[in-house]
Amino acid sequence: MALTGLVLAGFVLGHMTGNLLMFKSSEAINAYAAWLHANKGLLWGARTVLILSTFAHIWVGIQLALENRAARDGGPADDATRRATIASRTMPYSGVVILGFAIFHLLHFTFRTIALGGATFAEGDVYKMLIAGFSCKPVAYFYIISMLLLCLHLSHGVSSVFQTLGLRNERWRSRLDGLALAYAWIIALGFISIPLAVLTGCLK
Repeated sequence: MALTGLVLAGFVLGHMTGNLLMFKSSEAINAYAAWLHANKGLLWGARTVLILSTFAHIWVGIQLALENRAARDGGPADDATRRATIASRTMPYSGVVILGFAIFHLLHFTFRTIALGGATFAEGDVYKMLIAGFSCKPVAYFYIISMLLLCLHLSHGVSSVFQTLGLRNERWRSRLDGLALAYAWIIALGFISIPLAVLTGCLK
């Protein structure tokens, strides 16, 4: 779980960093996209690792959820259960929504099987594609809500990685939990800034 969590947490950081080139210029984000497509071996290698990590993460998550439920049934609440946060209790549900969002996001922007509001733009013009996609308010709102749930998911997930690696003891627990929460908010706000900028007309 720790390894897959690290891979996915690293991916969202890299993906967000690339997306933020939207605020630099249309040329910057388009050049970044062109570079990715020009390096198809690297791109598909990363996608393969990401897909395998996602399925492994889902499988391990299901197993942990079942084990936790079995441990709670018929027994007194242990210390971990009493200290469970909203993020930890909602991990299965936020995970399902995030997975659904990821599938929609791929169909929308990568495979383009979902219409982008009738907008026309040249092949490879990622800047205009994102503007067109987020100009649709339901899509932008769904994106924003999903990123807030990602924040919730990451805050517990990253904290759990620290625990799995044996770093989160009683002395460091609050500091590492704070670091995990800060990371989660940085990721979420970085992603959310783009649809918000489109909706408010800052990006057009």
